[in-house]
Amino acid sequence: MSTAAIAALVVTAVLVAALACYLIWVVLILRRLTDTLGKVVFGVASIAHRVQPVEGLVAEINGDLSGVADALEALAADLQPQRRSRAS
Repeated sequence: MSTAAIAALVVTAVLVAALACYLIWVVLILRRLTDTLGKVVFGVASIAHRVQPVEGLVAEINGDLSGVADALEALAADLQPQRRSRAS
């Protein structure tokens, strides 16, 4: 075998080893990322479970506040003619 062929094989082996190390590093990063994402998903599911009872309360509060908003709009409509008569 010639020197050029041996050098080509050595360079190829070094490149393959470097790519293998890089891919192993990427696999380790992805495993750590998968663990972190699993923890995040668990936390979000826990939060969703804890706030689930709030949904009914929010609907009830919204219904009450829509009544208050209607009453305030009616009061504003009643006060509108009085303001015009005082300005004249």
